Amino acid sequence: MNRWLALTAVALATFMTYLDNNVVNVALPTIQRELGLTISGLEWIVSAYILVFAGLLLVGGRLADVFGLRTVFFAGLAVFSVASAAAGLANGQEILIAARALQGVGAALLTPASLALLPRLFPDPRERATAVGIWSAVGALALAIGPLTGGLLSENVDWGWIFLINLPIGLITAVLAATNIRLPRTPRATSTRLDLPGLAASTLALFALTFGLIEGESEGWSSAPILGAFAVALIAFIGFLVIESRSRQPMIDLSLFRERVFSGGLLAMGLWAFGVFGIYFFTAIYLQSALGFTPTQAGAGFVPMALLMAALATVSPRIAERFGTARVVALGLALMAVAIGAISNVGAGSDYLDLLPWFLLYGAGAGLLVPLTNVILGTMPTGRAGVASGVLNVSREVFGLLGITILGAILNARQTAPTMAAFLDAYQFTLLIAAAIVLIGVPVSLYALRRTPTQTTEERVLEPVG
Repeated sequence: MNRWLALTAVALATFMTYLDNNVVNVALPTIQRELGLTISGLEWIVSAYILVFAGLLLVGGRLADVFGLRTVFFAGLAVFSVASAAAGLANGQEILIAARALQGVGAALLTPASLALLPRLFPDPRERATAVGIWSAVGALALAIGPLTGGLLSENVDWGWIFLINLPIGLITAVLAATNIRLPRTPRATSTRLDLPGLAASTLALFALTFGLIEGESEGWSSAPILGAFAVALIAFIGFLVIESRSRQPMIDLSLFRERVFSGGLLAMGLWAFGVFGIYFFTAIYLQSALGFTPTQAGAGFVPMALLMAALATVSPRIAERFGTARVVALGLALMAVAIGAISNVGAGSDYLDLLPWFLLYGAGAGLLVPLTNVILGTMPTGRAGVASGVLNVSREVFGLLGITILGAILNARQTAPTMAAFLDAYQFTLLIAAAIVLIGVPVSLYALRRTPTQTTEERVLEPVG
């Protein structure tokens, strides 16, 4: 067994799920034209994946704890690969949307298991920090390569290949994982009980919240379906808290949220996602609307930022070891906030070179946040690593959707006329709001992630791989 080849398998699995989060966006016009889709169908091609993925993340994490990380990893990989084939070969709206939803099921199984495997494969804290850095770097590359890949394949080959490309990646991942991921039978979850009421309540809450955030703009934030969705999410969330507080063997120990490292780390991660999702979404629109970029050019414009993010992701754990996680994460969020604020000053007469320095600064800041993942994972017992990974990814997805929906609502409210000048004014104002929100993460990180005299969670000894 080679642990670094095992890490390659885990990173490739993460790459596929992250890629499918945004690869489809720039290919939508081509898909609509060739399949004759309605606008509603087009929206659900994107929404079906995100809705199911976010809704089932905690379920996927808990299943990984109960049935084993390796088992759920392969199950998720199989479901995701089959669904990708179905999506790539779809010849109609219904089949494509159903395949996208099934991809979400596979990703919800695969993502928590992939992240939870890292502490088991690398019990040594220093090696684990490096592994998390590499894993995060691959995820950062997927975020940028997604739009570029979608544009190139849909414009020059066929839109179906934005999904079919997952098949060779999935096959390589399966071979590497089968030959290199070997885990002991223990430790597993302290109980094999699934806590079905807790799983049902958490799933319902996440489904309803995600649906409300995705559909709020098109349906109207004050419409009955959206208000109903948010009401269901709130009731289900309260029910989840009651169930978990009364359960003898809860899915999530709610006392963990009283630990400043865990709760503060999740909030800092959420603020990072808020900024990342927001800047990708709205700046992609700016590049095409104001600067006249094609979808492929807009996707390529983010690649230098992602490359720097990926490069720093591999070394930022060592930087955090030297200067402390709290300072490094706070610096990363501060750099992101400064970059977002600076981008707001770039107007219609500018070009890409005016944006590039701030893109690079933003990528540097995002790359410095990698140690945060290691800290959050370290707060959970080994037998609950799957749930911890699920919670972390839920924070990332929900805050990312909040970044798009809240900033989108602000932009629409600010734009007073359908002109480029009005759009630019609204876009620049929205970025300033985004910068202020990301900046909140600086004091949060300095307080929540500061070192204590006792042993830190990063130094917890994990059972080695057999």
